[in-house]
Amino acid sequence: MRRIEIFDTTLRDGEQSPGATLNIDEKLAIAHQLAKLKVDTIEAGFPIASEDDFSSVKLIAENVAGPYICGLCRAVDADIIRAWDAVKYSDKPRIHTFIATSDLHLKYKLKKSRSEVLSMAKKAVGLARSFSERVEFSCEDASRSDPKFLCKVIGAAIEEGACVVNIPDTVGYSEVDEFGKLISYIREHVENIDGAVISVHCHNDLGLAVANSLEAVRRGAGQVECTVNGIGERAGNAALEEVVMNLKTKGSYFGCDCSVDTKEIYNTSRMVSRYTGIDVQRNKAIVGKNAFAHEAGIHQHGMLANPLCYEIMSPASIGKKTELVIGKHSGRHAVVSALEEFGYSFDGDELDLIVAKIKALADKQKSVLSDDIVAIADDVLCRSSVGNRYVVLDEVKVTCGNKVGAYADVKVRIDGKMKSACADGVGPVDAATNAIKKILGPEIVLREYELKAITGGTDALADVALVVAGKDGKEYRARGLDEDIVMASVKAIVNGVNMVRRGKKN
Repeated sequence: MRRIEIFDTTLRDGEQSPGATLNIDEKLAIAHQLAKLKVDTIEAGFPIASEDDFSSVKLIAENVAGPYICGLCRAVDADIIRAWDAVKYSDKPRIHTFIATSDLHLKYKLKKSRSEVLSMAKKAVGLARSFSERVEFSCEDASRSDPKFLCKVIGAAIEEGACVVNIPDTVGYSEVDEFGKLISYIREHVENIDGAVISVHCHNDLGLAVANSLEAVRRGAGQVECTVNGIGERAGNAALEEVVMNLKTKGSYFGCDCSVDTKEIYNTSRMVSRYTGIDVQRNKAIVGKNAFAHEAGIHQHGMLANPLCYEIMSPASIGKKTELVIGKHSGRHAVVSALEEFGYSFDGDELDLIVAKIKALADKQKSVLSDDIVAIADDVLCRSSVGNRYVVLDEVKVTCGNKVGAYADVKVRIDGKMKSACADGVGPVDAATNAIKKILGPEIVLREYELKAITGGTDALADVALVVAGKDGKEYRARGLDEDIVMASVKAIVNGVNMVRRGKKN
């Protein structure tokens, strides 16, 4: 069977999802998990974009072994040199340079002629090749480019030393058969195409990113570029977990396989969701909450008779564990074991706090399910990421009713000094938020607010995710967890304020 390389761009294209910016520690943690997942290449960032991007790519190159560590760069000398300066610390460094090839981009974005673009592409690949043996070249907006010119540029890039040529459907415009025919056309009309691996990078604007990627594989592509949970610009990228599980589940159909350790898929999905703050939709293929749930009676009967009746893959195949239930009599070891099942490792004060929270919840709910455990662990991680706390919540009092307006009295400690304020609002959450704003002044603006119950029921944990902006306009994503909706909201706001103060990227 042909081996398909999996090129993960979660840390580069995925991070470009609005509100999904990661800090350097989070990027390193995700990179280690991607190495554990056994992807072939990690595109760690765009080094020329900022000092933070350069530092994170360099840190990953220095510390993560296994996959190729790749930096993206335009077909510009300074970009390429900067990318090499970041990735050269890896045992397996890789440079990925690109330039647009569609007439639309040439006319309106680059303001260059075809001959100028061809020359730039050749020069860029040549320079990159002088640094690294592993050079990838991408034709941005390939799916809307003139096929003849596209093939000319690809052939020139291979001649200059590119060992991977990437064909992006940059704006997710191609239909499946259309994109497949483009891959076949390239294979037939680029004379030296056997000198490089054909890669594809598909976006999901029309919901076809995975389908187009798989059709490209069927037509001879040897690498798929994708992101965990399908995150990315606009509607996102081809979802890694969907591409991989198609290859694993239908290997005989595609005649292909990949090296990904599928049992790490679920933990990787959870980690990316946790750090980016982008929740996975319930009905998301492979990693969604409902992906292995069966409610209809006829389905349940079939499952009991034989899981294959309604499951083409098992939860265990992606590392999704059996539902764990912790009660108030469960011991510390049971909690540690439950956390380890989901890839968490805590000790000291953090573990003590988690155990205490789980037992307190078990006293109220009688039992604590897997999602509760994960939510509590995520909440503690969020507290850790906030760091030194400028604002510490002391007390919240709210009153509301159908015949009385919502009113809140909030007390916080700011740099150790107690401050309080009262405010009304359209509801208890709004009133509490307004009170905090009175204390802090115009320091923060609430941009987004999302509330969900973890496991259902009126006694469920409330999980609040929100986005706040500081005076400089930078956005920060924070979360709060509590059995009470108002308290979860206030905790999230306080966490957001502390992130703004720390200058932490969300």
